[in-house]
Amino acid sequence: MTDRSALREPGSGTARRTVLAAAGATGLAALTGCTAPSPPRRRDPAADPMPGLPISTSHPALMLQVLAHPDDDLYFMNPDTQQALDGGTPLVCVYLTGGEATGVNRIPGRPLPAPDKAAYSSARHQGLRQAYATLLGVPMFAEWHRSVMELEGGHRAELNTLRHQGRKVDLVFVNTAMHTTYGRLGLPSLWQDRRLVLPTVVAEGSPLRKAGSYTYDGLIDVLAGLFAHYRPSIVHTMDPDPDIQHSSEAVRISDSEQPGYSDHPDHTATALFTWASLIRWVARSTQDGGRVPSFAVTSFRGYYNRHWPKNLPPAVLAEKASHLVPYGGEADWRCGNPAGCGDYNVGGGRPLTNRKGWVRSTHYRYPGPRPTLATEPDGRLVGYEVLGLRAVRRRETVPGSGVWGTPDDLGGGPLAPVLGGTTLPDGRHVLAGLRFSALEGHGGDNEREIVVLEQRYPGGAFRAWTGLGNPERTHDHGRRLGVPVLVTAPDGRVHLFVRNAEKGLSTRVRETDGRWGDWRDTGGGEVQDGLSAVVDAEGRVHVFAAGRFAVHHWTQDEPGKEVTARTQVTGVPVPGDGPAALPGPDGSIELYYRAAAKAALTTVRTGETAEETGIDGYGRRVPDRAGFDGYGPVAAAGTPGAPVLLGRTDSGLLQLRTPTGLLVQRDRPVALDGPVLHLTPAGRPVVAALGPDAVPWLWRP
Repeated sequence: MTDRSALREPGSGTARRTVLAAAGATGLAALTGCTAPSPPRRRDPAADPMPGLPISTSHPALMLQVLAHPDDDLYFMNPDTQQALDGGTPLVCVYLTGGEATGVNRIPGRPLPAPDKAAYSSARHQGLRQAYATLLGVPMFAEWHRSVMELEGGHRAELNTLRHQGRKVDLVFVNTAMHTTYGRLGLPSLWQDRRLVLPTVVAEGSPLRKAGSYTYDGLIDVLAGLFAHYRPSIVHTMDPDPDIQHSSEAVRISDSEQPGYSDHPDHTATALFTWASLIRWVARSTQDGGRVPSFAVTSFRGYYNRHWPKNLPPAVLAEKASHLVPYGGEADWRCGNPAGCGDYNVGGGRPLTNRKGWVRSTHYRYPGPRPTLATEPDGRLVGYEVLGLRAVRRRETVPGSGVWGTPDDLGGGPLAPVLGGTTLPDGRHVLAGLRFSALEGHGGDNEREIVVLEQRYPGGAFRAWTGLGNPERTHDHGRRLGVPVLVTAPDGRVHLFVRNAEKGLSTRVRETDGRWGDWRDTGGGEVQDGLSAVVDAEGRVHVFAAGRFAVHHWTQDEPGKEVTARTQVTGVPVPGDGPAALPGPDGSIELYYRAAAKAALTTVRTGETAEETGIDGYGRRVPDRAGFDGYGPVAAAGTPGAPVLLGRTDSGLLQLRTPTGLLVQRDRPVALDGPVLHLTPAGRPVVAALGPDAVPWLWRP
């Protein structure tokens, strides 16, 4: 996060329809963005969507975060990072820019100091050391081991390491310059311009003594090399395809956003470089029969948080904001770093009073990573997930054992972190994913598409991946899709829904003969990703999603008709995350969610008439279920009269509310951001979550 003026977003995209079956000196360096004759574009091994590659299954948990600026992790990735670190997961944070901006480390209430980019970069690094020392439970000014790290291609970075009671944090400062002499931002220009050579900043007091420089390929090589060196099980990064945001120029500049989009351009470029590097890492690893690296990815929203209801309740927010206090520091502290003791404009209570409210939410670009659960004909549980950017299937060794067998590679990559799934009337499984069908900088293709995978027979092998293309017609809009959600109607038709570039809902339907119809825009208002699709007692398909001021609803006039937008569920609290929907036998549907910035559960019953509810509308709030306070999305199964609810406590533990009481899971690994609730054919609840080692674990209460 950096509160500076922004330029246009890097990259472009286009819709594509395809079938995948056949695809086999000391101090500060001069801030000069040099250009050179355009080198030939390097062609790496292509991402292979075909299934059957061997998968790496045994390596320890490690979380690696790729950030644009010092503090992006503290603003946008906590509490997830903190919970993994508290659980003992080693953490590596890679910061691509020096964070030096204009070089002014503004001290509130005092005259502006003279610009000093080397000192400001150093002060921000010191702030990170203070913040992570606190997170590790050691004194804020603890001594870190600082050294020079040799990177791929002869590049070098500063490495800071701190260990405490078996836990470890590495901070890797790549430190590219945030600006060029042409007035452009560094990383976005590097992504766009194949001729650019971007210099690095040498922070004051760094063990590095000489500036370097990066080309486009050089930075991707370095990131891919860091992935190969650390072999992370979890990768955190920013949003590669932020929302279109039509703000006035004055508001855009005030909010530090790029023209037309809801994020800082450095965040977007960092995410694009990260995803391109992950694709390169996987392609290199598997090129000569090597194994697919087993990792999961989470992309976090950035300045997007400014535009939507806040989703962290007071206790969680207070904990998250507290870690920005040591990062911000104070000018009077004696931290041992002559260049400065933090990013002074961020410390104290300022993150909580900032009108932009970035700290008040933690939102994911794609819901997940999480397994998609189903039951095999023989009673075994099966889980589908994205591992190493590819679809993977895991099955229980024996029904009810809770022990996963060896994962099967289903191919299809590179995929966004979560799959949609449904079961056909004959028991076959259908999966859908959002695929990065092309991702190249410096004028290359940048495309996304929806792809589907269908079983040949229940419990058996799958057919070839099929591309369904993209509902958007322009290159840029095609990148804004959400992840697909599937639901099977009683008539055997499968409805696929995605959030589109205008933040509404697009759909495509699989007919009973297996043919997919055309894309259709269903209308309706602007919503967040995290759709809930269900079928009511009359056989009608419903979709619910969280909007800015209400819950939005789509449904059919009668079974078999088109799904269209309906009246919003108004007169009830605005949700902070997408609601969970649970159909009842009387035709009503109950929604479960946490209202914006609230810890308590909100329950809303829809589908009743005005005569039944006594209000003009069809949404009625019912008494909240006490003892289920927490944060984040809620999952629901069963029936409204006796629901089973899954969510998080305010400390991030999983909690399950059943008709007989409340259970909290305390003896399993930290759960990543997408725990799943599944009911077996016998009606017993099963919870699945992905741990920091990227392996799902099961909880059968």
